[in-house]
Order: sequence, then structure tokens, then C-alpha cells
Amino acid sequence: KLLYHLEKEEQMPDGMCIDAEGKLWVACIDGGRVIRLDPETGKRIQTVRLPTPRITSCCFGGKDYSEMYVTSAYDGLDETTLAKEPHAGEIFKITGLGVKGIPQNFYAA
Repeated sequence: KLLYHLEKEEQMPDGMCIDAEGKLWVACIDGGRVIRLDPETGKRIQTVRLPTPRITSCCFGGKDYSEMYVTSAYDGLDETTLAKEPHAGEIFKITGLGVKGIPQNFYAA
């Protein structure tokens, strides 16, 4: 089942996570953003723009899972592009989203 058709500026999906409300967060590689989708309605309900385009993954963390951590890539970027994108390859912490993540599942080995 198709959940959501990405807009042109959102580019391509990469890493994802789920929040405590059951909403899907998607890192948009080459789109410079993380989007929050409602899997019931298929609507985008939130967009967080970041200062570099190659956003690769997202997850919740922190003491109460209210912080989102977002990774970005710099692999394959030439020197000219890296000069224009000084934040490429950094990890970002986002606060104030108004939503929390859920603890990860642990499995016994």
C-alpha cells in the first residue's frame, strides 16, 4: 500500500523512525529535511528543515525520548560542494518537536 508520494523538493526517502503517537518520521536524502507522516491519512503533518541536503536517518533519544537525532552524509561530495555545504556529515539534535519517541526493543541474545 502506498502511504505517501514524496513531493519533488523532498527528493528520496532514507532512514525512518516512529514516534509515540504512531507517526512516521522520514529522512529525505537530498531534500534537506525530515518529514512526519500520518500513516492513517497519508498526509504530511510536519516538516523539519536542516542546514544540509543529504539527510540520511533519524531517531529519538535523550532522557525521555523528546530529542530527535538526525544524521547527514558527506560521502561522494566534491570539494566545491563541501565548501557550499559545511554541515554535510554532521549529526543534528532537534528539540521542541512536541512529540516523543518510543524506547527501542531489546532482545536477549
